[in-house]
Amino acid sequence: MLTVEHIDLQHKQHVRRFVDLPYRLYRKHPQWVPPLRMDVELMLNKHKHPFYEHSAADFFIATRDGRDVGRIAALVNNRFNEYHHTQQAQFYLFECEDDQEAANALFEQVFTWARARGLNKAVGPKGFGALDGYGLLVEGFEHRQMMTMMNYNYPYYPRLVENLGFHKEVDFISCYLSAEAFNLPDRVHSISDRVQRRGTLQVKHFDDKKELKAWAERIGKAYNAAFVNNWEYYPVTEREIKFILDNILVIADPKLIKIIIHDDQVVGFLFGFHDVSAGLQRANGRLFPFGLLNILWELRRTKWVALNGAGILPEFQGRGGNALLYAEMEKTVKDFGFAHADLTQVADTAVQMRNDLVNLGGKLYKTHRVYVRDL
Repeated sequence: MLTVEHIDLQHKQHVRRFVDLPYRLYRKHPQWVPPLRMDVELMLNKHKHPFYEHSAADFFIATRDGRDVGRIAALVNNRFNEYHHTQQAQFYLFECEDDQEAANALFEQVFTWARARGLNKAVGPKGFGALDGYGLLVEGFEHRQMMTMMNYNYPYYPRLVENLGFHKEVDFISCYLSAEAFNLPDRVHSISDRVQRRGTLQVKHFDDKKELKAWAERIGKAYNAAFVNNWEYYPVTEREIKFILDNILVIADPKLIKIIIHDDQVVGFLFGFHDVSAGLQRANGRLFPFGLLNILWELRRTKWVALNGAGILPEFQGRGGNALLYAEMEKTVKDFGFAHADLTQVADTAVQMRNDLVNLGGKLYKTHRVYVRDL
């Protein structure tokens, strides 16, 4: 017998069941990277996560004959809908055994939840903020998940969703780039050098987290403005910006964070992160007692860097800003001794940047698809 329960967020056992489900589904899977349980629990905490200051979410779990077989979250991002003049619901945190009946029952809860709020579309997977990653993996199942910023799922997941009438809304493409192949054309270096000599744009580097924190507010404002033309954009609140930056600062090596400045204002940025996926796999969702040690050890030994967050304000893209950004990408990969780079999740609607990455030697190797369906 199949049943679907609405998660009572005040009930610790309910929350634990919801959080724990994927750890069983993907147990010992070589490509899945377990998120930290505390991070998932925060998404379910309506008192602490900044998303709930303007929007809403509820959570459901499917059980068959006493065994949890699937879960899903239903969200509405009011700020996104107001900005884009839409009435869409989002689904996220979808996990399920290869069980179409269970998937149907979970999504029916999302549809009912959305219709009760006057919403007319369901879109997803799409989460609580910019660090959550987008879409179901539809290509690249043989590659390990890059940290937890990108989602991983079994190959049958797209079938479960498409059988419910969902179709593609947008694809997010990730590129692989080897350090050996990353050789910018001379003209890009020439433009980058010329822009900096003129003093129009300058690159600022950071030596420690204290200095990085001093620039955090200005970086946050630039982050909010740089993606204004992107499909996923909405004007995030000041507390959401702080939440994003606080999370970045926990895992960031300041030397891999670079900003582009113009007249002391941040107009571009490049976020690089050591890939600690292998350490997170050994931690299995827990920092203590040994999880943190595994992650710190991986910081020292990894040869992979995730370039997850690169942007330049639109008004500077034609003034040497793009050349400067790509030149700094090359330096990040080569100067720090990385052998491999993952250029993470560029929307297929960002045609110019996708073409640029391919021209730089990037190979498309993962595709995450965001789906949409009318209600």
